[in-house]
Amino acid sequence: MNWQLLPQFATTGLLAGGPIALTALGIVLIFKSSYIFNFAHGQLLLMGTLFTWWFAVEKGLPLPAAIGLALILSAGLGLLIERVALRPMTGQPLLAIILMTLALSQVLQGLALLLFGGTQRNFPQMFSAANPYKIVLPLTYNGKPMLIIIKQNLFWSSVIAILGVIAIGAFFKFTETGLAMRATSEDHELAQSVGLRIDRIFGISWALAGVVATVAGVLMATASGLDMSLSVVALAAFPAVLLGGLESIPGALVGGLIIGLSQGLVSASKVQFIRNAAEIMPYVVLMLVLLIRPEGLFGQKRIERI
Repeated sequence: MNWQLLPQFATTGLLAGGPIALTALGIVLIFKSSYIFNFAHGQLLLMGTLFTWWFAVEKGLPLPAAIGLALILSAGLGLLIERVALRPMTGQPLLAIILMTLALSQVLQGLALLLFGGTQRNFPQMFSAANPYKIVLPLTYNGKPMLIIIKQNLFWSSVIAILGVIAIGAFFKFTETGLAMRATSEDHELAQSVGLRIDRIFGISWALAGVVATVAGVLMATASGLDMSLSVVALAAFPAVLLGGLESIPGALVGGLIIGLSQGLVSASKVQFIRNAAEIMPYVVLMLVLLIRPEGLFGQKRIERI
């Protein structure tokens, strides 16, 4: 372990966990409303980020306007997916619906390559790349003070992501639509019997997931650039979802931060010399936690009585 750089890597990993948590939240949104694990969320994230880049760079719009238009397009894309691909699957076995999301992931990935190409792109910066924040810790190692340097784009991306998770959590808890989405996730037939329009709720869920994915993708691209591998970054969100609990919004936040921290700690250790160690670590953490608590840290343990 590189003890001199441990605080630096741990802090960087923890901050990187913010956008991961927001990405995990998008998966939780779909699961909470429709009980479907969406394997196409990474591609939704990629498409939303590419929309933003296209409006900002190709069309020369200000970044806030580009983000706003991308959010509208992403919401429309999510709604289109639900209407065209998933609504006809209503009543089909759950495995068939999950395989449909896998097929959608490949279709969206191919569509992104077809429309935008596969080159690396410089994403417009929302925050200053200069003047990073510096924190001098009251600790020394080998006679040298331990220092943490935090880039502004990484710090503010994490703050915005965490605030986004909190806002969506409040939406589910305090708004009528959020409560209807929670009720629908518990029992579709019962929700429909009391007058809830579950088809409308499914559409809102997918539109909202598209918006959340776009915000997460923009924050990630701001911190690390934009290319087609951005959809693969969302793979780190899958362990975060399962780690926190499939139906838990606080679990998505905690799971994302734990996954980011674990990747940071691996980068500070000798394990970093193992190829792809940082990408493997989230799944190692997931395995250890699920062996102890299969439903995740904040998941609900359901007991069916016959």
